[in-house]
Amino acid sequence: MTMRLTSSAFGARATMPVRFTCDGSDISPPLAWSGAPPATRSFALVCSDPDAPAGVWFHWAIFDIPAGSAELAEHCPTDGSVAPQALNDFHRRGYGGPCPPHGHGRHHYHFKLYALDVERLGVAADAGCREVEAKAEAHALATAELVAVYSR
Repeated sequence: MTMRLTSSAFGARATMPVRFTCDGSDISPPLAWSGAPPATRSFALVCSDPDAPAGVWFHWAIFDIPAGSAELAEHCPTDGSVAPQALNDFHRRGYGGPCPPHGHGRHHYHFKLYALDVERLGVAADAGCREVEAKAEAHALATAELVAVYSR
């Protein structure tokens, strides 16, 4: 079985609804997944934009999500009550929505879910998204990706 990542708010390669961007409420979208390997001990999710002018821009990383989980609700709290979250490239903990430069064209926002072979990633409390992504890559049993697009 292949792991799948979906959202009830947008489809694959569809436009990100404004409420999940800096032009709206800037809240995280609802995400759900299925098909994780039986050996999964936790999940991590990273959202990045490879189309950013300065290179890959990280919007979100949430990790140490319990293995029994199958979704993240809309507007995920940043207080650690769901799971720890890294510092994004906006220098904030939690989700920072799409906010491409005006007139820069369509940007692709990659939400990548990792099924991990460890219960805890073991990153520092002040870890950034890049560190979470690197550790998740090293411990991934499976991945699933959902891409949305947005332009201003």
